[in-house]
Amino acid sequence: MIEITPLALTGVFEIKPPKFGDDRGFFSETYNAQALAKAGIDLQFVQDNHSLSAAKGVLRGLHYQLPPRAQDKLVRVVSGSILDVVVDIRKSSPTFGKWLALEVSATKWNQILVPKGFAHGFLTLEENTEVIYKVTDYYSPEHDRNIRFDDPSIGIEWPFEAAAIQLSDKDRKAPLLDGADIFP
Repeated sequence: MIEITPLALTGVFEIKPPKFGDDRGFFSETYNAQALAKAGIDLQFVQDNHSLSAAKGVLRGLHYQLPPRAQDKLVRVVSGSILDVVVDIRKSSPTFGKWLALEVSATKWNQILVPKGFAHGFLTLEENTEVIYKVTDYYSPEHDRNIRFDDPSIGIEWPFEAAAIQLSDKDRKAPLLDGADIFP
């Protein structure tokens, strides 16, 4: 049976689908809309994304899309491991600016559900890490935003020094939370 555990920020969950193995390998139902709906998570995913990071220390994030194209994300790792980080960017939320991190890995066979209103990023902890995630709206360049991974007002505790983290140009130039377009 699927395990669904609420995390420290409301709406963020760790999900562990069952995995059945034998001498041939394993089988796992990694997504079941009906099982999630029974737990109060009723989302319609419309797009799957898949990334490969060849090196340890690759950071993708902190990303989000603004309304009306905001996205919920269901993130899992099929090879390697990541430190997955979410930041509450809902200005009216009592946990605005707070963050949490969860190690998501192929070994743990866990997932993280990131709701709308949260910036999301992940740091690869191993070489050749592959991440697959579902989203509830299509990519929209006009609504795509990001926030600096090392914003001191958020204070995320990354396991690597900033100089050792590999970023895209987009993420290197991201604004601080205080200057970013965020959720009301």
